Amino acid sequence: MVERRVNVGWADGLHARPASIFVRAANAAGVPVTIAKAGGNPVNAASMLAVLGLGAQGGEEIVLATEAEGAEAALDRLARLVGEGLEELPETV
Repeated sequence: MVERRVNVGWADGLHARPASIFVRAANAAGVPVTIAKAGGNPVNAASMLAVLGLGAQGGEEIVLATEAEGAEAALDRLARLVGEGLEELPETV
């Protein structure tokens, strides 16, 4: 299991627009990824409803994880996206 802990960089948290950006990036990662609030139950990072259901707020710590081999780079890109609160899906994700 590989994981990355990161604080949500979007001031309003993972609401509709940031969640949509994140879910598209998670789908593009090509490996199954979960997302959870620190200490919470993980959900499918590729599911818009699951990500919105987390209710992750700005500055709150989340955990991204996968069991896929060689997925460190994918998790790094997703962690950067969330931590920096990017407004658009970067081409590198």
